[in-house]
Amino acid sequence: MAYSSIGNMGYALIGIVAGTEAGAGAVILYMIIYLIMTAEVFTIILCMRRGGLAVDKISDLSGLSQTNPGLAYAMAILMFSMSGIPPMAGFFGKLAIFQAAVASGYIYLAVLGVLASVVAAYYYLRIIKVMFFDEPGDAYDDGIPFARRAVMLICVLFVVGFVMKPNFLFDSARSAASILFIE
Repeated sequence: MAYSSIGNMGYALIGIVAGTEAGAGAVILYMIIYLIMTAEVFTIILCMRRGGLAVDKISDLSGLSQTNPGLAYAMAILMFSMSGIPPMAGFFGKLAIFQAAVASGYIYLAVLGVLASVVAAYYYLRIIKVMFFDEPGDAYDDGIPFARRAVMLICVLFVVGFVMKPNFLFDSARSAASILFIE
């Protein structure tokens, strides 16, 4: 997830390079979406413990879909979203960033961002492969606290449901960015 953070901040920088109100709005939108996705991923990671110890390797996710399908499906939704696969929220965040770059004449930067997103998708989709197609490892500790379940539900609903009402967040981000560009 550390490498993911570095890559995702690179996408945000593309919007800043655009240097426009649309670019700043895209960065705000992307950061809100990324914040929610990251909160969810780390909530899921915190839920995965064996003998009271947190897991820390991708291989620890082996067969998660068989031992804890709820966590596996929540993580899969987030991996699709972080990959930028439509109709998840992460797709719209990246789309806004790349549109701002193209509108400002940074087509090469947008193309480079799309290519980086494709490469990153391999790593995100690899996690899904491990969770759904590898043999299960030892079971995780039972008992996920209510607060973590609530965070997971809210975040997954946001990531999946964003496509239903994206204009609210788009408009809010543009409005916030417009303050930066008052003449």
